[in-house]
Amino acid sequence: MKYIFVTGGVVSSLGKGLTAAALGTLLENRGLKVALQKFDPYLNLDPGTMSPYQHGEVYVLDDGAETDLDLGHYERFTSTKLSRRNNTTSGQVYQQVLDNERGGVYLGKTVQVIPHVTDEIQRRITLLANESKADVLITEVGGTVGDIEGLPFLEAIREFAQEAGPGNVCFIHVTYIPFIKAAGELKTKPTQQSVAKLREIGITPNLLVCRCERPINKEIRQKLAMFCNVPFEAVIEEKDVDHSIYEVPLMLQRERTDDLVCRTLQLDVPPANMSHWQDIIRKLIAPQHRVRIGVVGKYIELQDAYKSVYEALIHGGVANDCGVQIEQIEAEEVESGDPAKLFKGLGGILVPGGFGDRGIEGKIKAAQYARESKLPYLGLCLGMQIAVIEFGRTVLGLKRANSTEFDETTPYPVIDLQVGQKGVKQMGGTMRLGSQPCQLKPGTKTHRLYGADLIHERHRHRYEFNNDYREQYGAAGFIFAGTTPDDSLVEVIELADHPFYIATQYHPEFLSKPNHSHPLFRGFIAAAHQQMHAKPLPLPA
Repeated sequence: MKYIFVTGGVVSSLGKGLTAAALGTLLENRGLKVALQKFDPYLNLDPGTMSPYQHGEVYVLDDGAETDLDLGHYERFTSTKLSRRNNTTSGQVYQQVLDNERGGVYLGKTVQVIPHVTDEIQRRITLLANESKADVLITEVGGTVGDIEGLPFLEAIREFAQEAGPGNVCFIHVTYIPFIKAAGELKTKPTQQSVAKLREIGITPNLLVCRCERPINKEIRQKLAMFCNVPFEAVIEEKDVDHSIYEVPLMLQRERTDDLVCRTLQLDVPPANMSHWQDIIRKLIAPQHRVRIGVVGKYIELQDAYKSVYEALIHGGVANDCGVQIEQIEAEEVESGDPAKLFKGLGGILVPGGFGDRGIEGKIKAAQYARESKLPYLGLCLGMQIAVIEFGRTVLGLKRANSTEFDETTPYPVIDLQVGQKGVKQMGGTMRLGSQPCQLKPGTKTHRLYGADLIHERHRHRYEFNNDYREQYGAAGFIFAGTTPDDSLVEVIELADHPFYIATQYHPEFLSKPNHSHPLFRGFIAAAHQQMHAKPLPLPA
């Protein structure tokens, strides 16, 4: 078993997770089985109760774990299947240590950060390594070197590396090389200080991945190599990509990053064949077709809040050899604006998930405009509930139809709290979470897109379609295209007299990959292109 630890320095949000995922892609394509893991130093048990403004998207796994958005990169870039074992927070570590103490595991000893907390962190590395049976485990340590909360994790991986021995561990430090415009040059001092901090802890990086806006020249590389105590060839340039994050694996390959890692880990494996990845990049850079999609959300100003949604739209474009221009539309702007002007020139509208009543009326107006103007519509989770509310108010005449999440006194609670959620007080990890089965109705657009009767999709919600209204909706042309196998919960709705109006209670964006687009996103992009250009795109097999 070989181990790679990815740390970050100078500033946060450098793309450590993306770097780890891209490296995983390269190693997989060299014939290695790869597992990935994220350590988050915050004290929350998981990001499930955190605001998108604080943390960005919550990425949900098959087993229902609410995790960091970097795990989305791991699954999109590699074939690895993740579980709650793959994301560890300080909160989880300390909770386990305190549970151990209460259970007498430590036999009366004084419980300390070293060795008890660091031992628990190392146990989680070993546990995942044994369960995954991977050739290489890549572990990303969140935060920035120098953060107080991250110190136990750095000490744990230092101790772990000492036990694993030479040739079994590779440390990669992702750092930032700022360009000072007034001086007209790149500055290496922040990176020198960051590496010095690491070396104080007892970790010397094997590779230095340098995030930068401009290319780093030979002189800069030599300076970094000398002052950071790494070989010249191990100073890796990771410049801002021109078109897509999916260029990163090819960029790292050009820098021979995977060669250096394999040499450090004493792995004798053939070079990575990235021809299929190059084809993806070609379709992203020079697609045969173009389409514009409007995403109507309440966290639009924060790019990471809908990360998986944006990526899934791009994947749908790749599958159709179609460039996707995403127009980010603030839901509150739709409330007071003219939908015809706001949505002019779009091929389709997507309404993603969310919580709370802010911007809801704007999303309802978006759904109404898409339905009445025959504009392709894809609703995800809350986006499905929005479609139900709009149809009830406008078509069925239920003027105050609403979700009890937004109006507890509504006379027409077409969306209501799930029976199993009533009385639940604990907020974290108590929603309907993870992969659940869904039975599709033959003859529907959804069934044709999936090409299957039974599917499994990931969920994250508390509210659902109120079955008391199912007959009334069905009689008006509202198709229940997917339900739970026992028919107790509506999972997918669509409209019969519309070119593409599909909404799901689940989150299909979590299962989409650049080389394997989700069928709903693939179909949505094809329908949106036909809407814009009156020219159909054949759906790929």
